[in-house]
Amino acid sequence: MFGGIATERLSLNEKSLWTGGPGAVENGRSYRHGLWEQPRPGALDEVRREIAAAGAVEPTRLAAALGQHATAFGAFQPFGDLVLELHDPGVAALDYRRGLSLSEGVAWVDYHLDGVRFTREHFASYPADVLVTRLRASEPRNLSLTVCLEMPHPDARVHVHNGRITVRGSLPDNNLGYEAQVLVVAEDGMLFDCEDSVLVREAHAVTVILGVGTSYSPTFPDYRGRDPHRRLTRRVNAAAAQPYASLRAAHVADHANLFGRVHLDLGQPARSPMPTDELLTRYGGTHGLRGPDARALETLFFQYGRYLLIASSRPGSLPANLQGGWNTSTTPPWNSDYHVNINLQMNYWPAHVTNLAETVGPLIDYIDGLRPPGREAARQICGAGGWVVQNQTNVWGFNGVHDWPTAFWFPEAGAWLCRHLWEHYEFGGDVDFLRERAYPVMAETARFWLGFLVQDADGTLVVSPSYSPEHGPVTAGASMSQQIVWDLLSNTLAAAQVLDTDHELRQRLVDTLARLDPGLRIGSWGQLQEWKGDLDVATDDHRHVSHLYALHPGSQVTPLVTPELAKAAQVSLRARGDGGTGWSKAWKINFWARLLDGDHAHLMLGELLRNSTLPNLWDTHPPFQIDGNLGATAGVAEMLLQSRLEGRTAFVHVLPALPAAWSRGRVCGLRARGDITVDATWVDCRADRIDLLPGQTRDLRLCTNLVGSAYSLTDRTTGEPVSHSRDDVDHVIGFTAHAGHRYRLRAG
Repeated sequence: MFGGIATERLSLNEKSLWTGGPGAVENGRSYRHGLWEQPRPGALDEVRREIAAAGAVEPTRLAAALGQHATAFGAFQPFGDLVLELHDPGVAALDYRRGLSLSEGVAWVDYHLDGVRFTREHFASYPADVLVTRLRASEPRNLSLTVCLEMPHPDARVHVHNGRITVRGSLPDNNLGYEAQVLVVAEDGMLFDCEDSVLVREAHAVTVILGVGTSYSPTFPDYRGRDPHRRLTRRVNAAAAQPYASLRAAHVADHANLFGRVHLDLGQPARSPMPTDELLTRYGGTHGLRGPDARALETLFFQYGRYLLIASSRPGSLPANLQGGWNTSTTPPWNSDYHVNINLQMNYWPAHVTNLAETVGPLIDYIDGLRPPGREAARQICGAGGWVVQNQTNVWGFNGVHDWPTAFWFPEAGAWLCRHLWEHYEFGGDVDFLRERAYPVMAETARFWLGFLVQDADGTLVVSPSYSPEHGPVTAGASMSQQIVWDLLSNTLAAAQVLDTDHELRQRLVDTLARLDPGLRIGSWGQLQEWKGDLDVATDDHRHVSHLYALHPGSQVTPLVTPELAKAAQVSLRARGDGGTGWSKAWKINFWARLLDGDHAHLMLGELLRNSTLPNLWDTHPPFQIDGNLGATAGVAEMLLQSRLEGRTAFVHVLPALPAAWSRGRVCGLRARGDITVDATWVDCRADRIDLLPGQTRDLRLCTNLVGSAYSLTDRTTGEPVSHSRDDVDHVIGFTAHAGHRYRLRAG
């Protein structure tokens, strides 16, 4: 929503509008999901032999042997623009303001012209599945406008009837059908149908309802569904039958139910008097913002990430892509696709801990949908069972390979995606979900790795070829590869044990884990090695710090359990420095939080805001990528709450990485693994009060640093004190938490 005076322009996206895929032909070749166009017998084994003999090969050699051009891969397309011609060009407005209410999910514009106040509201309603624009003048008969759709696609056909604009067409390369319907409803004014637009004259208020759809369906192999016309007509008509106030109220209630679950107070004013772009400019200025204004930007950025995830990932849609869902280019950067060597995964890091579990649904469906095409890719390219996806993919089930040497080979992507399935279970505790959705995917992914691992010269099992994204030589057993595979196999074993199923597979997992190289070595200058060989260079400042996967998002490395490895991770992280692209800085917030260094995590948050954030608070790689926004939101949450599960015991660390700059504050509604909701207040960087609401009965180990030595632990549901254990060395309080009870730990 661009907020112009003479012309308002709303950029429209529908995440399934993609070029490429089935039906598309490029240079005489059809789309084949990235599979090899010709058999390459022995190609993988030959590369493995070269790696075993020489220790490494160059990425160009791997690309020549195993890569190929990604025929008809396609790109995410802008749908078009809804254009409202409102006033004569060049008119001067007074008291102009433009804003976005994160809590309501409503954007707005407000200004005065010739003594009349004009207001606009825009929102995308999930309950109604339409975009709604409301324009109003403070005086009757003062609102006149022209409404039209501008499309970037050449064959769009326009029909106008009774205030409804219908635009239909199909993408020329793949014949994917699309349609938009715009219904204009005027109050106390006149409506005129034109050839390709609707005119409104002398109205008091106007409501514009827009719906879009495509013939895409997330079903392999054709990815085609029904023509969208009928369902789109029903949807727009149903929305138009409601009063605007009802449409708005239903949207706000739906959005606020998600957004309002988490509140963060760092001492910022309730409403900053500075516009957001000025806050950002001053935050990064020579002297920089201090105190409440700086905290206002930091809390706004945190909550903006939650807003963006809600807005780009709701059940029934595709998951948030590289730009979330916001794209104005027919040739977007990186196709605005799904990069799965970190970027898609990073989009969902904040989902559970910031109490937005529902947003993970599209990711879960998407992962499941990658399996059918991924089985053939596993067989043909990797010579294994199960399924595989490589470095990047699309909405058409692309599970094969590209030919860009530094970013095409990453069979670990599916294993990394499975972490999100396991975490969905860990946070929510839904055994039915684990049995019916998560475990089948995890088990099939594990079977791929049981068939793909090879024995190294030292007898351990390693990934070969193995490439540490997007950096260095191709080797066997790069640290990130080993850590991800260990993570998958361990989590799959744990899931099978919870479900008491697959005893034969469980034994294979146990045997394989016993032989698997863990990818955790301390090198010659104290670093956590990026490769199995000690190849790291202390002056290397590459943006990927992939070998710290075990620190975050994995859990093999932690200061409280593996302090030596954590120290080595810190050495590596300091060597890489505080620079990098936007998403890289966001990852480093999470790394430093996991290392319990709140001041350095806060430093990285400042680096991201000062040097990698656009005036509208979008993260920039450059250019814009949404992963930095969402990764940073997750990083702030990691500074305030960390957790892990060991069997039926939940370990919850409250305020683990609190920076000195956040000396006083309060957070409500964060989520810990084990189905636990956590609120906390703190004074002088020490916890003053912690409230815990468990959804399941389990043993709980609570770690925190209280104000003073005296405290009380109370079951506020019964009003009784809680029997507990206390470890003053590690600041751990242990007790049995009962489902539905609210517990309060209070200093003093």
